[in-house]
Amino acid sequence: MSTLQIDSLTRRFGPLTAVDALNLSVPTGEVFGLLGPNGAGKTTTIKMLTTLLPPTSGDATVAGYSIKRQARMVRRVIGYVPQMLSADGTLSGFENLLVFARLYDLPHGETTQRVRDALEFMGLTEVADHLVREYSGGMVRRLEIAQSMLHRPPVLFLDEPTVGLDPSARRAVWEHVQAMRKEFNMTIFLTTHIMEEADALCDRIAIMHLGKVAALDTPKALKASIDMPGATLDDVFIHYTGDEIETGGNFREVSRSRRVARRLG
Repeated sequence: MSTLQIDSLTRRFGPLTAVDALNLSVPTGEVFGLLGPNGAGKTTTIKMLTTLLPPTSGDATVAGYSIKRQARMVRRVIGYVPQMLSADGTLSGFENLLVFARLYDLPHGETTQRVRDALEFMGLTEVADHLVREYSGGMVRRLEIAQSMLHRPPVLFLDEPTVGLDPSARRAVWEHVQAMRKEFNMTIFLTTHIMEEADALCDRIAIMHLGKVAALDTPKALKASIDMPGATLDDVFIHYTGDEIETGGNFREVSRSRRVARRLG
């Protein structure tokens, strides 16, 4: 059963086609990765799937709801963790989750227990009453994931989930993402520039290039597809896109990444 079904999804900006008739099907409980160089269409795709940007043509259904005709219902059945900081540093972790509980309109009698459960699941119980500005970067990211799962959505979107984190914090986030998928049978759709992350987390990966899917398969099958002994996902990425993996970006992207890293600690 497909929790996420994308049919000829297209987005144009004037003469530029950012996403070109994209077709994808993501079954329930899968961790699906969308990779590609800057400008490939990843961000535009995730913005359309989370109803932040309307498609030019085509459609997608998320947990059975159309992003074009039922956007409000789509927003109720998804969790979304953006690249940019979404937690409030002037509030405690517990207070941040209470705010999100109200936004999700959780039943009043369940709110406190849901918040406690989410904090415990993400390993944040001991710092629940601390101000978020005192958290490490990895703790902030885990809190943001806790926020996104309070209403127990069937689909979770993660946009560059470990941006700005050191390797130890990154691996802690990976472990919690994997535990969350196992515990809740949640479908997880993520974008990342970190090939090691995609290899560790994703059941399948689509590599986008110029608005289209250039390759789609499991990490193992993708590495086997390029007929290179000891091939890595880095090799696969370069093979199908013709680009080296982007680690710098343009001035605006560098500024954004460093700002995020600084705010996450």
